[in-house]
Amino acid sequence: MLITDELPSGRARLVFMIREPAEVIIDENGRVELPMGLLAEAGLGCGSRLLAYSAGDGRIMLRRAEDAIADLLGDGVL
Repeated sequence: MLITDELPSGRARLVFMIREPAEVIIDENGRVELPMGLLAEAGLGCGSRLLAYSAGDGRIMLRRAEDAIADLLGDGVL
């Protein structure tokens, strides 16, 4: 993952982050806990609203609710 960070001078510098996969387990109630580091890497914090849906090919998608809704209204697809 490549991130740019703006310096006080207005110039940008490149910051590299190491992406680490996280194994999660579905509990007996069907819930999953995501590690905070994974959420932080995605730019999500406590109270962030997400939309979860199945991609139909074995993947479960998590998207920021406002981004998913904007795509749905604009393009008609998630």
